[in-house]
Amino acid sequence: MSTELASRMSMIKGSPTSVIVAKVAELKEKGVDIISLNVGEPDFPTPAYIRDAVRYALDNEPIRYTTGAGILPLRQAICDKLAKDNGITYDPKEILISVGAKQALYSALMAIAGPGDEIIIPTPCYVSYPEMVRMTGATVVTVPSDPATNQLDIEAIRRAVTPKTKALIICSPSNPTGVVYEAECLKALADLAVAHDFFVLADEIYEKIIYGKARHVSIASFNDEIRRRTITINGFSKSHAMTGWRIGYAAGPQTVITAMTKIQSQITTCVSELVQKAALAALTGPQDDTEMMRQSFETRRDYVTKRLAAMPGISFTPIDGAFYVLFNVEPYIGRTMKGHVIGNDVDFCEYVLGEAHVAMVPGSAFEAPGHIRISYATSMALLEEAMNRLERVLM
Repeated sequence: MSTELASRMSMIKGSPTSVIVAKVAELKEKGVDIISLNVGEPDFPTPAYIRDAVRYALDNEPIRYTTGAGILPLRQAICDKLAKDNGITYDPKEILISVGAKQALYSALMAIAGPGDEIIIPTPCYVSYPEMVRMTGATVVTVPSDPATNQLDIEAIRRAVTPKTKALIICSPSNPTGVVYEAECLKALADLAVAHDFFVLADEIYEKIIYGKARHVSIASFNDEIRRRTITINGFSKSHAMTGWRIGYAAGPQTVITAMTKIQSQITTCVSELVQKAALAALTGPQDDTEMMRQSFETRRDYVTKRLAAMPGISFTPIDGAFYVLFNVEPYIGRTMKGHVIGNDVDFCEYVLGEAHVAMVPGSAFEAPGHIRISYATSMALLEEAMNRLERVLM
């Protein structure tokens, strides 16, 4: 029995999006012309000024271990950014640099939660949230959002709070829905967290990708009471096209950040100093590229949603941020299409992948069965071809 896997592995699922990436790669290796709308990755290059800073560091500066929390200039730059953009004041001791925003979220959960605790997750939600919670030994409590808007259902959350509630995880703008939580909604959640004394983990990785009149509000900015209960998670993958660089950060109460740093020190020691210098350049350099990408994503959103809305049986809620559409395909469930029985959203994805060679992600991966998520973080030419292919297999 000693060579069996740990019992916890029976409770943890692999990332569905990673599985789809592997399947798409296999098909492409076989020469199949796949259009990938399954990955949330900007198709733009990392801005030149960031790459130039890295070249300079490679040629002129030693690249060594850093302190576990990260280099001080970067933590200070993050404090400056949070004060300017988000209206939250932090000290560098309240900042942790992590290997991607995902690691920051995991370290935060490991620092605050364990067996006997409950973590509330509004759904639809990012695929990794429930599995990260399960790895801590805590219990996942999912609460559906308002189906008409995908805004938080505060009353449903209120009913889900118990003496065991340790934290709630939010993501705004949202992956997978693209909803931007309204200030009034976030204020009500903040009041609830303060009244019942639980943490809020605020994933703000898409904050720079906002459209129209929508406005990003950091929940920690309302008052000191909620600030002391909020762990804000962010990074550079989406705002600066730095997905492969793997760098993110957390801002929160010093006691929590110190605990997270202790955890990270035993896992990765620190984030690569070279990548930290790239992130420092990203924050302190011109932000023109970030705005250019945002405008491009908005144009793509308009195109994709117009095309999807014209397809029979497809519906979705308003999209004000990020670069995803989560659309309802329930009218197709139970149908047989070209010999394929569509029993659920997974079957729908497999049908479209097989017949149209367009890769998408089933909504059940995001706690949204009967839905499909696509990313429009790819070129207009590929989006146009993908919509043409999808239209052909649905019409």
